[in-house]
Amino acid sequence: MITLEQIPAQIAKQLLTIEAVALRPNQPFTWTSGIKSPIYCDNRLTMSFPEIRDLIAEGFATIIRAQYPDAEVIAGTATAGIPHAAWVAQKLNLPMAYIRDKAKGHGKENLIEGIIKPGQKVVVIEDLISTGGSSLKAAVAVKEAGATPLAVLAIFSYQLDKATTAFAEAGIPLQTLSNYTALMEVAVELGYVQPEDLATLKAWREDPTTFGK
Repeated sequence: MITLEQIPAQIAKQLLTIEAVALRPNQPFTWTSGIKSPIYCDNRLTMSFPEIRDLIAEGFATIIRAQYPDAEVIAGTATAGIPHAAWVAQKLNLPMAYIRDKAKGHGKENLIEGIIKPGQKVVVIEDLISTGGSSLKAAVAVKEAGATPLAVLAIFSYQLDKATTAFAEAGIPLQTLSNYTALMEVAVELGYVQPEDLATLKAWREDPTTFGK
């Protein structure tokens, strides 16, 4: 059984190993938003590795058992959070639903697929937290359905201040299996980046808008 203390480093190591996370402190990536970044994360790759996706699911389940034992529904965010929510729900023997990024334009025009009843307590599963906007939108959808979002749990967070502030202002707990700080430590330890690159990596997290300029 994985422990809460072991989760961040273990997940960071696996994400680096399968190249779900790539670090290029001296050749930044360009995000869709135009932000220059020394990190690129594609957690969808974890679906293709049974042992890693099970490690992630067990990590989420461990947090829920310990901190949100009254959870009644596991809800994934579309699209990347859906498979992980399903695996977690299976481990915990709980109902699972998922939340679209916008309501369907036909049929019943559902925003939530599956069943979330008024009064139920829900844990939302996400794959990645950058600024936190889409994840909070999903949590708000749970509220609007009359249910209570206990927390948003994600595989990884860039630990940007914008996300931290947004979740705090919304009053919704955010927890991640791993994060940028843990990743940097593991990346140096395993030789993915050099110790002298740490200052560059930390500078991006502190102010991503000026990085690479």
